[in-house]
Amino acid sequence: TLLRSFVAIVETGSMLNAAEQVFVTQSALSLQIKRLEELVQQALFTREGRRLVLTPAGTVLLDYSRRVLALHDEAIAAVSAGHFAGPVRVGMVQDFAESLLTGLLARFAELHPDSQIYARVAGTAELLTMLERGQLDIIIGYAAADDPSAIKTAPMAWYGNADLSQRGVIPLAVLERPCRFREAAIASLDAAGLPYRIAIETPNLTTLRASVAAGLGLTCRTHLFMPDATSLTETGLPALPRVACIVGKGSELSQATARLAELATEVVHEL
Repeated sequence: TLLRSFVAIVETGSMLNAAEQVFVTQSALSLQIKRLEELVQQALFTREGRRLVLTPAGTVLLDYSRRVLALHDEAIAAVSAGHFAGPVRVGMVQDFAESLLTGLLARFAELHPDSQIYARVAGTAELLTMLERGQLDIIIGYAAADDPSAIKTAPMAWYGNADLSQRGVIPLAVLERPCRFREAAIASLDAAGLPYRIAIETPNLTTLRASVAAGLGLTCRTHLFMPDATSLTETGLPALPRVACIVGKGSELSQATARLAELATEVVHEL
């Protein structure tokens, strides 16, 4: 594990990118490298401005690390007679993570008990970037209703205390940018000429849900946001567009990963 993290830093060029690749926090990654330096009793990196540069000892260790990791993976593949599968890396937006992650992974674990799963919860834009970089195998997120990769579309709706819609300036509760729902809410209010203000801004869907439930602001989401709540209708709030649910896949998927992508697609269809 220490060697894999060490190689990831070298190959990605930064602690941030390496942390995303090996799915640990930057602080945990720093501790891993510190532990590795303690084991070899040598400094492996020096800093030149913001860049991490290998020391002579680090350069030597890099070659050995790659050989050790290659031999390790070869041994696992040989012993497992080809049944060994690498980690399945899946990313989801918060809506899907809270509603579907446990059930989806439980079904997958039953079919592939030996597979390892790494999960990333983030906004669709970040997940798409990670998919393009090869850092994720599957993503489940949102896109425009006419997106060609749409699995299905769902209506956006207003949620919150109906009385707030009658205020002179409508208070909004939104996620931080970039957020498709935030943009849709603001665009619809602008088009209708209704004044508004951002009352709550948060990166966390749980906080957003609590704020809306407490009557601090109105928000725009799908039915996954508050499954037991009724969306606002006949309040004078403007109509909202539909949104697409997408399942994105990497170009090269293992058999187990391809099966998880199929399960994800099935679950999204059932929403």
